[in-house]
Amino acid sequence: MCDTSNSALRDVLGQRAGVGLPVHVIAYASQTMDPAQQNYTTIEKELLAIVYALDKFRSYLFSSRIVVFSDHAALRYLLKKPNAKPRLIQWMLLLQEFNIEIRDKKGAENSVAHQLSRIERESEPMPI
Repeated sequence: MCDTSNSALRDVLGQRAGVGLPVHVIAYASQTMDPAQQNYTTIEKELLAIVYALDKFRSYLFSSRIVVFSDHAALRYLLKKPNAKPRLIQWMLLLQEFNIEIRDKKGAENSVAHQLSRIERESEPMPI
């Protein structure tokens, strides 16, 4: 499950024991975006969250069937766009290394990743 806010990426790696059964969380990952990444479009941020998750959890995911739940339906169409930016082409090449399927899941249903992406860090460092 992947989600993003204006300043951070949040991912949850989970495994379902069977059809209709709940997802068991294996790991969480998050990263703040640098100023350049914060200027990406919303769809680019969502794709960046997926790329970050695939890179972070590569050892778990390699040679497995992967289903990514995202609340941004346009992602599936972006992957088929013929005239994409070089950055997006690089990300699409990374996605091709995996057996991946992207499914739509509303933010309310994608609750774990959605809630993680809404946690904002203090911009000022706290004194020790």
